[in-house]
Amino acid sequence: MRPGRQLAVLGFIFVVLYLLVFFSGGASGGWKDRLEPRLGLDLIGGTRMTLEATNTVDGKPPTAENLEEARQIIESRVNAYGVAEAEVVTEGNRNIVISLPGQNRDLTDVGEAAELRFRKVLKAADGSGAAAAPAPSPSVSAAPPGSVKPSGSASPKPSGSASPKASASAKVTASPSAGGQGGMAPAPSASATPTPSASPSAAAPSPSASAEPVPQSIEQQRQAVQQKVGAAAWAAASGLQAPADLTADPSLADKLKPFGTLSPQEIAVLTPEMQFNVPTITCAQLDKRPAGSIKDPKQKAVACEAGAKNLLDVAKVEGTDVKNASAQLDQTSSWVVSLNFTGGGQEKWTALTRESFNNEGQACDQTALGQDGKCRVAVVLDNKIVSSPEIQGVLTGDSQITGSFDNKSANALASQLRYGALPVTFEPQESQNVTATLGDSHLKAGLLAAGIGMLLVIIYSFFYYRLLGSVIFLSLVLSALLVFGALVVLGRSIGFTLTLAGIAGMIVSLGVAADSFVIYFERLKDEIREGRSPRSAVPRAWIRARRTIISANAITLMSAVVLYIVSVGAVKGFAFALGLATVLDLVVVFLFRHPIMTMFARTRAFLSPRVSGLGRALPARSAESGTARNPRVKEA
Repeated sequence: MRPGRQLAVLGFIFVVLYLLVFFSGGASGGWKDRLEPRLGLDLIGGTRMTLEATNTVDGKPPTAENLEEARQIIESRVNAYGVAEAEVVTEGNRNIVISLPGQNRDLTDVGEAAELRFRKVLKAADGSGAAAAPAPSPSVSAAPPGSVKPSGSASPKPSGSASPKASASAKVTASPSAGGQGGMAPAPSASATPTPSASPSAAAPSPSASAEPVPQSIEQQRQAVQQKVGAAAWAAASGLQAPADLTADPSLADKLKPFGTLSPQEIAVLTPEMQFNVPTITCAQLDKRPAGSIKDPKQKAVACEAGAKNLLDVAKVEGTDVKNASAQLDQTSSWVVSLNFTGGGQEKWTALTRESFNNEGQACDQTALGQDGKCRVAVVLDNKIVSSPEIQGVLTGDSQITGSFDNKSANALASQLRYGALPVTFEPQESQNVTATLGDSHLKAGLLAAGIGMLLVIIYSFFYYRLLGSVIFLSLVLSALLVFGALVVLGRSIGFTLTLAGIAGMIVSLGVAADSFVIYFERLKDEIREGRSPRSAVPRAWIRARRTIISANAITLMSAVVLYIVSVGAVKGFAFALGLATVLDLVVVFLFRHPIMTMFARTRAFLSPRVSGLGRALPARSAESGTARNPRVKEA
């Protein structure tokens, strides 16, 4: 063999790894800062947030099953950011506590309902709430320019009866309004942020049309709102069949004025028709409704986009029809969220786009049509419209949600959609930063103990194996450098966070690596005792020891994988660090340990019993030279 080639490969790996450490995209600051791995909650502190589950629509607290299901979904969302050593635990019968490394982390989005609905836009009206002045009549110019006309539209070619050219790779694209109006960016953190002032008793109501039976609790809340605004205002609002035309009846402005004083929780219990037709109900109120306020997919809904109110049809495609969601870079290097539909979901999506493209039954009026006179389909996440592209064809393939996304917001939204909606509505109660005083002292003590232990191992190696002890020392140093560089790079790329448990996993792996030396060197001694020369004994000992080393490391690696799959929190970090260090140790075994031993076997020092560390084996071979056995024949 040619050991120089293997050592060159190892050198190339080191060069590439540490170029990533010092010059990768996440590297910043001085050289010392670039060498710092991402540390966990117990080492540098972090953020802890408590989410309180609100009562269900019938006034009852959430069940233990629903709370556990919500905990698992939230944990999946948090872990989707990377191996960040997050802890998600239940506390009592309605609280979930999230702990995440890093100070001042924003955790509000992980507790959002994230229920995705695709709804056709039926009507649009001004949502600014200019109730004192006469409101414009509902026409094409009723909404502010660009507020209901997305700058992006469906880009694929029509399929089916709309056009002879079908496109199976259709994509819906949409971006914020061309006029730049509206302060709502299509990012998950802004799509359904719970209002801190939301009370538990009013956080979960789902407004439904008056023609449908509603839970008694919602009806009672609606009666309370009726008493608050007064009989005259309620009667005037109930009689509206379209957005109020204050130019025809200026007295309506005074009658409907009390609706402008309602809280977002009170607005949520009104019917969608009332929310849309009353001009004093503004987008500022609608955007702050509690999460889950338009949860029922079988009822119409009202949501805002760029300062315009939109009356939305029933949801004919839901989040459960989405097979997968992922954050990707499109051809323009902009972040988008790609949606893959299930088999049945794709059929629903195609039917919805066909219905919108042809405007069947003239369901979309002039205020809701896009620039090319086609219906728009709103992508509604909880209470907010993420985008509302104009459908320019019958879409038979996957779709994309586009907008003002960056890497973080696109991945957060994809995580919410991928892991599903929470079965319980939560309100954030408190968020606090956690210090790492105790963890820092434990880290120093642990590193001191690890250093003393490794020093003793090295001293014993040189004492027992002499020259071979240098192989052990160099191998452990190279393994440690590989593991450290990998931790830094993984911390930037996938969010791996180093904790005390992870350090323990790496220390255990180094112990396993030291054991593999014993296997190799003792096998080498056995080969020499059997009459072989050191130069020929090295490759034969490697072949026989290699299987044992691979088997031992494979068992350790499988144990780490199983432990990572079934564990949570800090134990998961221990398993990840153990598995990573085991894999890198195998790299050092094959690319350094065996090649360097091959080179040592060609030196005079390796043949010296006092220098090589093979003192007990080489004399035995010399003693056997005078016997009748012919070592050359046996070696052959």
